[in-house]
Amino acid sequence: MAALVRRSQNLFKKWNKHVVVSLALSRALASKTQVGFVGLGNMGRPMAKNLLKQGYPIIATDIFPESCKELQDLGAQIVDCPAEIADKTDRIITMLPSSPNVIEVYTGPNGILKKVKKGSLLIDSSTIDPAVSKEMAAATEKMGAVFMDAPVSGGVGAANTAKLTFMVGGAEEEFTAAKELLSCMGTNVVYCGQVGTGQAAKICNNMLLAIGMIGTAETMNLGIRLGLDPKLLAKILNMSSGRCWSSDAYNPVPGVMEGVPSGNNYQGGFATTLMAKDLGLAQDTATDTKTPVPLGSLAHQIYRMMCARGYAGKDFSSVFQFLREEEEE
Repeated sequence: MAALVRRSQNLFKKWNKHVVVSLALSRALASKTQVGFVGLGNMGRPMAKNLLKQGYPIIATDIFPESCKELQDLGAQIVDCPAEIADKTDRIITMLPSSPNVIEVYTGPNGILKKVKKGSLLIDSSTIDPAVSKEMAAATEKMGAVFMDAPVSGGVGAANTAKLTFMVGGAEEEFTAAKELLSCMGTNVVYCGQVGTGQAAKICNNMLLAIGMIGTAETMNLGIRLGLDPKLLAKILNMSSGRCWSSDAYNPVPGVMEGVPSGNNYQGGFATTLMAKDLGLAQDTATDTKTPVPLGSLAHQIYRMMCARGYAGKDFSSVFQFLREEEEE
């Protein structure tokens, strides 16, 4: 009799364990509900692909139909406009070039807020004016939904490998839900505070990035003019106090590193026009807060000049090439 009881208990334990595992699996599958994605450019496309890899069904759109083809081939559903996405899902990520694009995608005639569901979570990973993020949050709140700003750092390389850093602004109680999605696309998801603080952190980061890239390009150019081998100079810098991200992870000199835009005629990566835009945002916020940013201002002038000289579509590390051409004139 005792043996029969023990056997029954063991069977019950196995059944109970099976039920627990099955319920956990069901919850996991249930969490992989459809995610909307607006903006499939150099950054948005790999970000959406990483969500697909993590098992999230994707419904996406982009103003350029050709940008959608790769995602469609991987199984994403492609629709005509952001409003259609909002009609089909309650979790949407946007990755757009500028403030006017964000305003249009959220509040335009075919925008997200035309069809947004109550309780929807809207995450904007564009780099825009913090004031615009606050405007979008207010408009979203009126519709009974939640808006968070979550700009990124790391560039196309980190977007491809799901190693982005997200700087998140919004209601703290919504951060866990946002982090679930963002962690599929990045290794660092940092809560910064209320709406707009993510943008503030990103603007500060990109101003330093621009200043550092210009400094690296000037330093490498000077060393080459002094007869130093650029690979040797980069090696020395990267084991010395001058080391920075631009010198050891994204060197602007062709031939020094593989897998970066400088090795591909400055194609891909982060366009000079976008860096000029971000530096403009930094200038505007510096003016509003009466903050002196002399190097940031000079960097803005340099990148604006590059845009006027034909570098707008090239990666921002092409400042090295720009400086080389300037010396030849």
